[in-house]
Amino acid sequence: MVLRVPVTVRDHMEGQGLGGVTLLEYGDYQCFYCALAYPIIKQIQSHFGEKLRFAYRQFPLSEIHPDAEGAAEFAEFAGVHHRFWEAHDALFDNQADLGMELYMSLGKSLGLSEKDIERALESGVYASKVKSDIQGGVRSGVNGTPAFFINARRYDGSYQYAELRTAITDQLKLA
Repeated sequence: MVLRVPVTVRDHMEGQGLGGVTLLEYGDYQCFYCALAYPIIKQIQSHFGEKLRFAYRQFPLSEIHPDAEGAAEFAEFAGVHHRFWEAHDALFDNQADLGMELYMSLGKSLGLSEKDIERALESGVYASKVKSDIQGGVRSGVNGTPAFFINARRYDGSYQYAELRTAITDQLKLA
């Protein structure tokens, strides 16, 4: 499968991708498997450094994870205030406590206005961005999380460190 919506500046990205490799994850902050993948992705980023560009898109599975959409919208709110990655990491670090109380606490620790967080989440102002990510994922064949793409090609192997590292190394050789 191929990524139907290319990675652009609209996406949340870390790393320069100087080696010509982009790893994209469609994730859900309440997904147990995404939480297992989270530290592995951090290891992968550390291993490849600036050779790798990592992008993250929202794919909350709201039917089975009732707090996932709110977490995704909170992360998008933080992103508008240039704090996406701090929020992203904190949401995974506190996965068992997702909900408004956590978002307020995290927001305060990130220097974000509690009133603005509450207003944004109640109004759903960031729901359209989350829905856009979901739609792009569905168009690309995503039906669960975590879902990964390496250089716009679906990666269906294990997200265990050794396998994922090998897949990215193989792409670096091609770049």
